[in-house]
Amino acid sequence: QVQLVESGGGSVLPGGSLRLSCTGSGYFGNNCMGWFRQAPGKEREGVASIATVADGIPYYADSVKGRFTISQDNAKRTVYLQMNSLKPEDTAMYYCAANFFPCNTRHTLRARAQGQGIQVTVSS
Repeated sequence: QVQLVESGGGSVLPGGSLRLSCTGSGYFGNNCMGWFRQAPGKEREGVASIATVADGIPYYADSVKGRFTISQDNAKRTVYLQMNSLKPEDTAMYYCAANFFPCNTRHTLRARAQGQGIQVTVSS
């Protein structure tokens, strides 16, 4: 059973930055990890994903391309989400996801393991 622990959320002004971290433990069925988010009254959205192997290819939702960067440290079973140029519409609960395939953002929503979620609020 996979356990995922997120950290790094909080409140920030528009244009600011935050970095989320997610560390996993337990048995991983494959190498895909990523993030999805859900804002109040909106559907869940796959944000970013990556294969936790050397030269893993990152995938991004169009809404965050050029602003968010996902990276991974396979030895630590950890993925990071660096979020820059944050906008109010990025406000949501962010969830770490693992055990999904293929390693694209759409399939983060079908992950068999997810974290408890962490709040990100972008507001002036």
